Amino acid sequence: MQVGDRNYQSIWLERSDPPVLKVIDQQKLPFSFGICELGSVEEIWTAISDMTVRGAPLIGAAGAFAMYFATLEAGPLEDPRNHLQNAARYISSCRPTAVNLSMAVNHVMRKIEEGDPGKTVPEKALEAALEICEKEKENCREIGRHGLPLLQDISNKKDGRPVNILTHCNAGWLACIDYGTVTAPVYLAHEAGIPVHVWVSETRPRNQGARLTAWELGQAGVPHTLIADNTAGHLIQHGMVDIVLVGCDRATRRGDVANKIGTYLKALAARENNIPFYSVFPSTSIDFGIADGVKEIHVEERAPEEVTEISGIKGGEVVSVRICPDRTPAANYAFDVTPANLITGLITEKGICRADENEIRKMYSDKFK
Repeated sequence: MQVGDRNYQSIWLERSDPPVLKVIDQQKLPFSFGICELGSVEEIWTAISDMTVRGAPLIGAAGAFAMYFATLEAGPLEDPRNHLQNAARYISSCRPTAVNLSMAVNHVMRKIEEGDPGKTVPEKALEAALEICEKEKENCREIGRHGLPLLQDISNKKDGRPVNILTHCNAGWLACIDYGTVTAPVYLAHEAGIPVHVWVSETRPRNQGARLTAWELGQAGVPHTLIADNTAGHLIQHGMVDIVLVGCDRATRRGDVANKIGTYLKALAARENNIPFYSVFPSTSIDFGIADGVKEIHVEERAPEEVTEISGIKGGEVVSVRICPDRTPAANYAFDVTPANLITGLITEKGICRADENEIRKMYSDKFK
């Protein structure tokens, strides 16, 4: 995507000696645009953990590159399997909810064990990591292609008046290497001349909507309005939302979806007011091994300071301030689960289907063998 006069992905590898993984520093946005350089497994782990790198597909790609760095750190070990297995467990541990991370790590491990015997272990790991990046980008392109007709249809019914889209958190190119999931059909609609407007939910406690989605849409010239999270129900109730599009960090085989905390409440409001609610994600976010998202998806709990403090810019300097009394305890659940019965449909790189196990089985029959 374009930032200023340059085209960026949110992650890329500089094949220098030693190699350097470069990522857009999401902690600094929107106050400044910066690139973070990562040169080891430990640095990548920290970047994922502290959310310098965030977004399920991007986390998966970063984890894959971490496995590549693990092969380099193994050095000339005659049998690096124990080292790589330990690295795989360590990397997969830093963000437990998004399934993309463990899937990407496992993909690299399989490629190392089953890949071309004429290639070195680092060569096989690097090939697998780059493959994951390209696959995620292609997934997002296809998601945009499948989601675009939904927005076109609404536009036609509104006689060309703007399509009002409500989203939650950031499921744009920052989170997905390029294009984004939720944003892919929005960008395509905007480029096609379909009038769109996005209600950007601020997404407390880390404000990824306010800080990241609003910044992305502004860069792309897409009309948008920032709202407090609890404004969404009012907008839906008063006919000011045409469609809700949200991302996904882990989906179950029957269509339950884990996304940033607050998504479930938007789904309830949408169902009550007959507004279509879609979850948008690549198949790499589906955990085919689980069925009941509420019972089986582990919801990450993060530091209470993310709730008790808020950061912003004042006088050109980023500062954090406390917003509650000292010693006030805080709970910080990072995700919630929206049950399949509240979801109108799932938009993936293979098309759109109902949030239903039979429908998902038809679309991904190869995954159920």
